[in-house]
Amino acid sequence: MNDAPAHIEAHWADEYFRRLEALPGPDEEAYTAARARQKSLTKPPGALGRLEDLACWLAGWQGRERPRLESVEALVFAGNHGVIAQGVSPYPASVTAQMVENFKNGGAAICRLCEAYGAELTIVPLDLDRPTADMTQKAAMSADECRDAIARGAHAVKPGRNILLLGEMGIGNTTSAAALCCALLGGKPEDWTGPGTGLDAPGVARKAEAVGRAIALHGIHCANPFEALRRLGGRELAAICGAILEARARSIPVLLDGYVCCAAALVLEKARAGALDHCLGGHLSAEPAHGRLLAALGKEPVADLGMRLGEGTGAGIALGILRGAVAVHNGMATFADAGIDDRE
Repeated sequence: MNDAPAHIEAHWADEYFRRLEALPGPDEEAYTAARARQKSLTKPPGALGRLEDLACWLAGWQGRERPRLESVEALVFAGNHGVIAQGVSPYPASVTAQMVENFKNGGAAICRLCEAYGAELTIVPLDLDRPTADMTQKAAMSADECRDAIARGAHAVKPGRNILLLGEMGIGNTTSAAALCCALLGGKPEDWTGPGTGLDAPGVARKAEAVGRAIALHGIHCANPFEALRRLGGRELAAICGAILEARARSIPVLLDGYVCCAAALVLEKARAGALDHCLGGHLSAEPAHGRLLAALGKEPVADLGMRLGEGTGAGIALGILRGAVAVHNGMATFADAGIDDRE
């Protein structure tokens, strides 16, 4: 399939385009009722700024005037990447499995944020002993491998969640993210390539060169966003796509984490505009290209704290802010409740 003529589309992904055509939207009545409630609360209109918008957005996607955050889950997908053979990371692939164990033992930052902000944490390792192929040499995944990873992401989504947080772990995956952004949004490899887990300047240049070689090999085939995912992505990125799709089908709102998570989500947005309407950008990461990516997605980050850890931590911080938004939206008195004269 790598050598197929550029005009031949990847029919393996047709089912995902069909799913994207049948996406549900938000509950407009619930959104309107939430907006009306905001206007009745004991504060000047707009005084709580974006907290008001976040509460109403959540109300629309949950289909209730007063949204809830009683059942919250963070899904962190982990995968390994063959492209690390090109010297694109200061860490070996073995660190991915070691970090998965750290997650399971409660020792990672996302563990503590989930505990602090009330989210169940689920770690989904994806064939860590079988890295994807080196994308500078061939497609990262076969069609079957990519389809399987998307399905595993979808199956990880539990029905009835009030909101879903998405994160990832994978040595080398910022290289895949940069390649996906370059293929789907254009520009030069260096526009999308950053230090990731801590590369120095020569390391970043080496990483950008690897991205450039991958684009030269696969770019002509990447008009189909799912084919770009197959050729340049990784299992954890594909799983994130599956989780986002499944969450939308179930009208579960989503908090996206940083650069890698948003690069995976880009695949869906490029396949159908509006595919990410049920998603918020949890934060603006310190990875240099993340702001440009968020702008391309039309997402204003909930938080900007200079973080660049991944593993869902930016989404975790955003959950804390959402809890504040829900608390004031649901719990504040109205002018009528408090016996205070409303403005004329």
